[in-house]
Amino acid sequence: MFENEYIPCTIDKQKNIALIAHDNKKRELIEWCKAHKDILSTHFLCGTGTTAKMIAAETGLPVKGFNSGPLGGDQQIGARIVDGKIDMMIFFSDPLTAQPHDPDVKALLRIAQVYDIPIANNKASADFMITSSLMNEEYTHYLLNFKKNIADRANTL
Repeated sequence: MFENEYIPCTIDKQKNIALIAHDNKKRELIEWCKAHKDILSTHFLCGTGTTAKMIAAETGLPVKGFNSGPLGGDQQIGARIVDGKIDMMIFFSDPLTAQPHDPDVKALLRIAQVYDIPIANNKASADFMITSSLMNEEYTHYLLNFKKNIADRANTL
C-alpha cells in the first residue's frame, strides 16, 4: 500500500495515554480525570512530574511520572512517542501564560504531530477523544516511512 511511502501503525485497544498540564490547568485536568476515571482506569497512564503525582494522589489512578516539564519531562514523553510507547496525549496547555520551557512544549507537540498521535489540548477536545468509539478498539493509521524518506533524500544530495 502507498508503495512503501507509508507504514501501518496500530494503536491497541488498551492505550498508552500521556497526561500533561501547565500550572494554571492542573486543577482542570485533575477534575477531568476524575470525571473520566472509569475509562482512564482501563488504559496505561503517564505524565510529567507534578501533574502525574497530583492526578495519582487525587484520583487513585496509577500514573507513571516522568520529570517535570521544565526539567525534561516533555522531552521524555516525546522520546516515548518516537519509540511508539505513547498512543495519545491529553495536554491541557495554558495559552494565556508564558511558559519558560515553551521550546520544549513546541518540540513535544511537533513530535506528536509527526508521529500522528491524537492530541487534546483542552477539555472539549479531550472529552471528544475519550468518548470516541475508537477508545475501545484497535486503530491503524499510516506514518511516513522515515527510513525510506531519509534514504531517498540522501540519494538526491
